[in-house]
Amino acid sequence: MLLFPALAVLGFATQCQSGKPAATASAAATAPATTPAAPKQYRYETVPGDPLQVRIYKLDNGLTVYLSDYKDAPRIQTYVAVRAGSKNDPATATGLAHYLEHMVFKGTSKLGTQDWAKEKVELDKIEALYEVYRGQRNDPAARKRTYHQIDSISGVAATYAVPNEYDKVMGAIGAKGSNAHTSSEETVYQEDIPSNQLEKWTAIQAERMQEMVPRLFHTELEAVYEEKNRGLDSDFNKEFEALNAALYPTHPYGTQTTIGTIDHLQNPSITEIKKYFGQYYVPSNVALCLSGDLDYDATIQLIDRYFGALPAKAAPAFIVPVEKPLTAPITREIVGPQSENVMLGFRLPGKSTRDGVRLRMMDKILTNGQAGLIDLDLNQQQKVLQAASFTDMNSDYSTHIVYGTPRQGQKLEEVKSLLLGELTKIKTGNFPDWLIPAIINNDKLERTKGYESNEARASAMYEAFIQRADWKDYLQQEKDFASITKEEMVKFANDNYGANYVNVFKRTGTDPNKVKVVKPAITPVPANRDVASNYYKQLTAMPSSELQPVFLDYKKDIQETEIKPGLPLYYTKNSENGLFNLYYILDIGTNNDPRWGLATDYLQYLGAGQYSAAQLQQEFYKLGCSFNVSSGGDRTFVTLNGLDTNLEPALKLFEQLINAPKPDAAALKNMVSGTLKQRQDAKLEKGVILNQAMVNYVKYGSKNPFTNIISEKELKDIKPEQLTALIKKLPTYQHRVLYYGPRETPTVHAHFPTVTGIIQVIRDLHRTPAKLTPAPDAKDFAEQPLKDKKVYWVDYNMVQAEILFLTKGELYSKEMVPTVALYNEYFGGGMGSIVFQDLRESKALAYSASSRYSNADKAGRSNYNMSYIGTQSDKLPEAMAGMEALLTDMPVAEANLEIAKNAIRNSISTERITKGNVLLSYERARRLGLDYDLRRDVYASTQKMTFDELKKFQNAKIKGQNQVILVIGSKDRLNFKELAKYGTVQQLTLKEIFGY
Repeated sequence: MLLFPALAVLGFATQCQSGKPAATASAAATAPATTPAAPKQYRYETVPGDPLQVRIYKLDNGLTVYLSDYKDAPRIQTYVAVRAGSKNDPATATGLAHYLEHMVFKGTSKLGTQDWAKEKVELDKIEALYEVYRGQRNDPAARKRTYHQIDSISGVAATYAVPNEYDKVMGAIGAKGSNAHTSSEETVYQEDIPSNQLEKWTAIQAERMQEMVPRLFHTELEAVYEEKNRGLDSDFNKEFEALNAALYPTHPYGTQTTIGTIDHLQNPSITEIKKYFGQYYVPSNVALCLSGDLDYDATIQLIDRYFGALPAKAAPAFIVPVEKPLTAPITREIVGPQSENVMLGFRLPGKSTRDGVRLRMMDKILTNGQAGLIDLDLNQQQKVLQAASFTDMNSDYSTHIVYGTPRQGQKLEEVKSLLLGELTKIKTGNFPDWLIPAIINNDKLERTKGYESNEARASAMYEAFIQRADWKDYLQQEKDFASITKEEMVKFANDNYGANYVNVFKRTGTDPNKVKVVKPAITPVPANRDVASNYYKQLTAMPSSELQPVFLDYKKDIQETEIKPGLPLYYTKNSENGLFNLYYILDIGTNNDPRWGLATDYLQYLGAGQYSAAQLQQEFYKLGCSFNVSSGGDRTFVTLNGLDTNLEPALKLFEQLINAPKPDAAALKNMVSGTLKQRQDAKLEKGVILNQAMVNYVKYGSKNPFTNIISEKELKDIKPEQLTALIKKLPTYQHRVLYYGPRETPTVHAHFPTVTGIIQVIRDLHRTPAKLTPAPDAKDFAEQPLKDKKVYWVDYNMVQAEILFLTKGELYSKEMVPTVALYNEYFGGGMGSIVFQDLRESKALAYSASSRYSNADKAGRSNYNMSYIGTQSDKLPEAMAGMEALLTDMPVAEANLEIAKNAIRNSISTERITKGNVLLSYERARRLGLDYDLRRDVYASTQKMTFDELKKFQNAKIKGQNQVILVIGSKDRLNFKELAKYGTVQQLTLKEIFGY
């Protein structure tokens, strides 16, 4: 059976240089000798002056298509946007839009099945049983019996399924970032695809937009349960939900969460999900948004060929509930184990209104990263530990949030007053006249940077569609933003920021309302790794033009010269826009002296010359430039970037700062106090505990890079002059300068004493001594041998348990890199990997599971294998046994191996390292002792590898190796008897792993 009927007449299309679809030879040979029909003409809209040169098409069935041609690399960023989010969920089935998003990845009656006729019979039974199950809420015994039937029949249905077949297709064609998201307004599916695979992408997207099959429903539902549990373990998530519930007591923005209630999740309806799909996944409610290396005419023809046959249908209209005005502050309290904060929320009009544009400006006046009122008045002056402004802008209403975390001993009520004080300044016009023009200029700068990314370009298109804004009107919002005046903002602030807010206090403690989604009994379903649907076989057999990789040639792609003897410059020209990046890179860092980190942090609070610290930030912001100095373990990055036309004045300011910073005792005292509070807060964050503190403890012992910090006593005793002296040393050490920008190619004339271009600018402005001091020898912490099987655990009050399996490998070797690349892609890479398929798809043990053999980032350091699974505590035994089994005996799946090879080949052949990334790629290569683009070896070697070679690597480097297991979870929920099976169990205290 031919699954692509359009191809019977038109032949398989490839994207040729002409950009026109070409028929295959066989199709041409059998075509009747008739006059060909005139090609269909497609009308489209454009907007004069559009920087993205977007064309907007409307197919006959109502489907909207946005296309933008941007040939940065032979790839295309794609979004399929559906105007359907959690606000469209039935009130009796919240979380439906989000769960449907998961189901759309499960395939159709053609994709993802071995025998649809037989599978459908079982799926219909399951659907009917779920309706029975929903009606048994008050009869636990009956529910248990019904669920047992569901589980049993699901096992039968799964024998006909091909799990993850969509993900396998995406992997085979070299797609990246395969994912989707659901929010209040939208469900959006994304792929970054090679441009020569456009037809396959178009075919499969049209297929899954016309039909949804609830395949592997109950195992995927368990993954959603785990996603819900992750939310229940997030204090910020609970806080944000409480804020919205109070702001929107009538609108679904507040009455319904995207992931849904526990009751609705545990009583799903496949019938309701199908109904929702049929209502909202219709052409008039969907847009395809593509930006990248495409031909407009050929692309729209291809899209029309596959999507044009979808029947036209209108989606249900959404009636916007009207919220009553807030007349007095509403206060809510949230308690949880993480650090405390305060959040204030204001309700405002929707995104597409003039007030929506004003809200964007309001947000930037408060926080823009450099010169906002909150940036300078609260963060710069260290009146709070951290504060910020952000927005949640939607079609019907928008929310403006101001947020702050307290310093040691500071009450949340004081933080709240300080935040409200910044709003009062806007209401009284107490901010500089130059700020709004500077915000407008920097907004243009940020957009220019953003539009270097196909992801940002395509995102703008789908945002316009979701807003129901014509592209012209969407672009006009930027002009409207640039027309805002100070007087307008003062009035806007007075009209909208009074006592009409919701205040949420997040306090540290034990949540008395802690709940979780209970684990149902699920029998693992078969993975069926070596089977494929006929659809998959035909789709992947479709021919496509071959694209050749382009590897970096550092000698050609980077010009190397000297600013002066001993000071090298590496240069790559920016031919696209007027932005620059300038780096000074030093091989020195906190491993040499932990005070380096403190000194570089201190720099943001210091002034220089005639400028205070706040004035200095304002001057950089006026210039459309910014700086950053950060010190890692063995490197320090000094960075300046922005508008190249302002490079000279920005560099003068910057050099003045790093050569002559003015010590500030009060700023240091506040910074020390803030640092100590941050250390306390870090002990409350499970991600920091597991991924930083515990991992470093295991790799290096109690003395490690993470604990290599200045003691509290030393912190309190340190003098401002000690830190400014360190800062002044930065330009005196040997370093290298990297420049990406539009300046002319730098040259040094052989017969003349003059120099040109960027060399002259840096030589004139970069203050260095006649002879640079060699950087001190790098200090590396000794890595532990990890010979003993141990299980380290840390007690943390949470619903889930998170587990890391850690194995130490050998020292970095470039010869291993190709094998490692293929192993990672096959075994633990993405949603089509062995680990994900087995632990999530087959056994429903986790929302997130992965495994990766990580190459060291520097020559002389060890590689490590790290495998992760996050699961409910009561599923810990099965989760650990499942991961251990995979690491011990890697399943053989030749089909997956070929997919992994194709993914690597297609990814590398279409990847282009461009712009400033060329310089950073060279910097990474240097650290590994390489002078060439190592992707060349990966591309050449992986295609020849056999499964035997991969198995040999796994047996030698993974299987049976001594491993240390790290666990974070609640001591009341962890199964210590089970943990003891994997090694000696030892509890770690926070003082042991943090060092304080």
